[in-house]
Amino acid sequence: MRIYKTIQGIVLEKENKFYQIEENNWDQFINDDNLYQKIAGLVQSSPPSGRELINDILAPIGSQELWACGVTYLRSKVGRQEESKVAGGSDFYARVYEAERPEVFFKSTAHRVVGTGAKVNIRKDSTWDVPEPELTLMVTSSGKIVGYTIGNDMSSRSIEGENPLYLPQAKTYDGCASLGPCIYVADHPIHPDTNIYIGINRNSRKIFEGSVSINQMKRSLTELVSFVYRECSFPHGCLVMTGTGIVPGSDFTLNSGDEISISIDAIGTLVNSVR
Repeated sequence: MRIYKTIQGIVLEKENKFYQIEENNWDQFINDDNLYQKIAGLVQSSPPSGRELINDILAPIGSQELWACGVTYLRSKVGRQEESKVAGGSDFYARVYEAERPEVFFKSTAHRVVGTGAKVNIRKDSTWDVPEPELTLMVTSSGKIVGYTIGNDMSSRSIEGENPLYLPQAKTYDGCASLGPCIYVADHPIHPDTNIYIGINRNSRKIFEGSVSINQMKRSLTELVSFVYRECSFPHGCLVMTGTGIVPGSDFTLNSGDEISISIDAIGTLVNSVR
């Protein structure tokens, strides 16, 4: 089942049928350890409607913070080592890949996040910019993973590569992330063979594509969440990006007008253009 946050309110989807529910407080609705059971009951008791209910989709985030994890796939480790080699920071990424403690960092609050169909941003003071397609977890205030969405962790590789201490500037700015199109909720954890796909078009021509399975992730999803939640409380829950395993080569950078399409099995497709 899927949950959409729309201009008109919260919409549920099951088997291509859509249900507008009376509840309109996103924070209260989504922050529920029994979310699957709740929406299953609502679907049974609500009249179905058509796809027109999701014409105006918003990013599935309210008062939640968005956090992110890095260097969780081998390809990401290699990519980060390449971008930081000149600055002498490549060893940091090799070490965090093998360390007990993963890289986790604050990414954004809701006002810097956009939904599907909206525009993400690249910094004007950056010369090398990439999208990072990531499985993103919906986690309750108790630390339980209750759903999954698609995340695009926009990143300035030129700024982060210059010095690892510039990470907050490389990662957090207006339009620095997109989420959506929905929260996928199941009565079991997401399958480890789930695939992530990305395609980037420029002037209607595909200039990059790639895919990875989440079984290539070095760390478990619960492990990543446990480190995000260490000594941090999230009264409304939290969204956690789990890292990328698809890294374009050093000869690639995003341009204004590029279209980014990210799909994850069972969740859907997140589409954004670059401002």
